Amino acid sequence: MIAPSVLAADFDRLADEIVAVVEGGADWIHVDVMDGHFVPNLTFGAAMIKTAERTVDVPIDVHLMVERPEQYFDEYVDAGADILTVHAEATTHLHRQLQRVRELGVKAGVAINPGTPLSAVDAVWGAFDLLLVMSVNPGWSGQRFISESLDRLRIARQRIDRLPEDSRPWLEVDGGITADNAADVVRAGADVLVSGSGVYGGDDPAARTRALRQATVD
Repeated sequence: MIAPSVLAADFDRLADEIVAVVEGGADWIHVDVMDGHFVPNLTFGAAMIKTAERTVDVPIDVHLMVERPEQYFDEYVDAGADILTVHAEATTHLHRQLQRVRELGVKAGVAINPGTPLSAVDAVWGAFDLLLVMSVNPGWSGQRFISESLDRLRIARQRIDRLPEDSRPWLEVDGGITADNAADVVRAGADVLVSGSGVYGGDDPAARTRALRQATVD
C-alpha cells in the first residue's frame, strides 16, 4: 500500500494535493504530527486530520512524533484518524497507550526510530495493528533512506510471519522512500510505503504516486 505523507505537500493548496495522490492510487493519507520536543520540528494537529478526512475517502494514518501522545488520542480520533501510531521511545506505558487507541475504535500502531532495536516491541506483540520502521531519523521530510533499514525490515518481517495469521500487524516504512528504492523495500517485507518528497517532490503528485506503485510491481 502507498501512503503519501502530506508533510511534503504544498500547504497553500493542500486539499488539491491530497486529492491528487488519491487519484494517483494512494491507499492511505499519512499525517505527521510533531510537537517540537520529541522531534525538533513542529507540524500539524487536528485541523490537518480534519482536512484530509473530509477531502478524500481513504484511511487517515496519523503518526504521532510527540511526547505524551495519549493527550491527543481523543481529539485526533474525533478529527477523523483511522490509525494512530505512537513511538516506543515516547511513552513509558506503551502497552497501555496501544490498548487505549484500540478502545477508541481505531487501529493502533507503534513506531521505532533507526537507533531503537526491534526488541523494543517484544513485550507488546499482539497489542498493535501496525509496526512502523523509521528509515530516517524523524523530524524532516526529504532525508536520504538509511540503507541498513532493509535488514531491519527483513528481521521485522520474519518476526511478524511467525505470529498467528489473524494477529499479524502491517509493516510500514517511512523515510526516503522513492520509486528508485521502493522495490527493495517491498522485497524486504514492507506492506505500507510512506513517501513524502518522493511523491510531492515534483509538479505532478498523481503521476509520482503511480510511478511509486509501478516500481513495487516491476
